[in-house]
Amino acid sequence: MSNQTMVHRVENETILVLERVFNAPKELVFSMFKEAEHLKQWWGPRGFEVTVCTVDFRPGGVWHYCMKCMDPQMGDFYGTESWGKAVYKEIDEPDGFVYTDYFSDAEGNVNDSLPATVVKMEFIDLGGGQTKLVSRGEYVSSDSLKTVMDMGMLQGITETWDRLEERLNEVK
Repeated sequence: MSNQTMVHRVENETILVLERVFNAPKELVFSMFKEAEHLKQWWGPRGFEVTVCTVDFRPGGVWHYCMKCMDPQMGDFYGTESWGKAVYKEIDEPDGFVYTDYFSDAEGNVNDSLPATVVKMEFIDLGGGQTKLVSRGEYVSSDSLKTVMDMGMLQGITETWDRLEERLNEVK
């Protein structure tokens, strides 16, 4: 488990800012987000595995994935699949990237009934082998942000970033 705390705040009722410091160099933390083999090892909350993951990491490229609940102790969630699709808008390696995040189906069709998010990821070298990761997710409305918060997104991303830290510790 992490000894780092994720900080979150809401700005203008439509922007969710998440921040966390990782004990790994910036280039390594950045690489965890651009390579399918890394993403498969840590993306998603505990109890979920990435069963499908394709990454075309370039502006206009798509990341398409499926998270499947593999933990029988998670009750009704066990066996469920959650599909996502990201379309990269800007990439400034290793400082950051911007993408639009969507809920999707297995074919990559966007689910318009759930909110999309424009996400700006920033990787800040703090020196001493530490990197601050800042994620700014912008929603079209406060209701859209409330929808994902009510779905448990904050707990999910906290567990996801805990798993990212564990993965970083394995590979560094």
